Amino acid sequence: MADRMVAVLSGGLSHEREVSIRSGRRLSAALRSVGLTVEEWDADASLLTRLRSNRPDAVVVALHGGEGENGSVQAILEMFGVPYVGTDSRACRRAWDKPTAKAELARAGLATPEWVVLPHATFRELGAKPVLDAMVSTLGLPLMLKPDQGGSALGAQVVRDAAELPPAMVGCLAYGDTVLAEQFISGVEVAVAVVDGPEGPYALPAVEIVPETGVYDYTARYTAGLTDFHAPARLDAASAKAVGELAVAAHRLLGLRDVSRTDAIVAEDGTVYFLEVNVSPGLTETSLLPMAVEAAGQSLGDIYAGLVERAVAR
Repeated sequence: MADRMVAVLSGGLSHEREVSIRSGRRLSAALRSVGLTVEEWDADASLLTRLRSNRPDAVVVALHGGEGENGSVQAILEMFGVPYVGTDSRACRRAWDKPTAKAELARAGLATPEWVVLPHATFRELGAKPVLDAMVSTLGLPLMLKPDQGGSALGAQVVRDAAELPPAMVGCLAYGDTVLAEQFISGVEVAVAVVDGPEGPYALPAVEIVPETGVYDYTARYTAGLTDFHAPARLDAASAKAVGELAVAAHRLLGLRDVSRTDAIVAEDGTVYFLEVNVSPGLTETSLLPMAVEAAGQSLGDIYAGLVERAVAR
């Protein structure tokens, strides 16, 4: 393993560039700590030249948003025949589109909040007010609005009053052309990381998320002190088992690989609702995957070094 040269791919041009750079730095340090030779590469115009002239033994994708999670960079690595840690390009595309992922899991019988997906053009062509009125009539209030694609909760907002809906829609559409509106489920919010091991995918301890404002938005995610975390989550044994099973089921059903993170809500009646899945979980100082790794008594470097070996062996 010490002879491996691993390229950690981070940065890129998405809204989440700075978060990705922070993830890449932390992951690089973790891999170096277990003896791997690591280079940090930005996902820019130099990438293809680097892949040709300085081919790594494996790439670890630490990109967030855009090309890092929608399968584009993964497709490039596949065309170049470079092993990489993470989900393949086709499954990335399924997971990246939140409504597609929700629909696949709902068909499999897993609970997910009821939802409506509407592109910007629908509001423009049919009139915003009647469409918004129909949305409230169908889903009720409160609502969770988010772009149908994207990460880090950019553009995500909770709407508790119909008067808040028009400006919230404008804010959401600033990050994409299509809005996913969901019924807002009250309960315990958790994130569950899944890692592929020798015996198949397994769930790490769930991390409970308690944002100061009540909404786990971009600011709450990446500003230290604005959110309290509990790892493992303060759940009874049955709920802890259920969220782990949900995350592993999502990982399997969507064809994910190596590592993923499922976000879920445990409602007051004990129902576990799938919210979304992330194929490139954050690794910053406030990110959830490292907390889960620590709660499991493992190390980030050891887990990702094992995933590098799996990638090389494929």
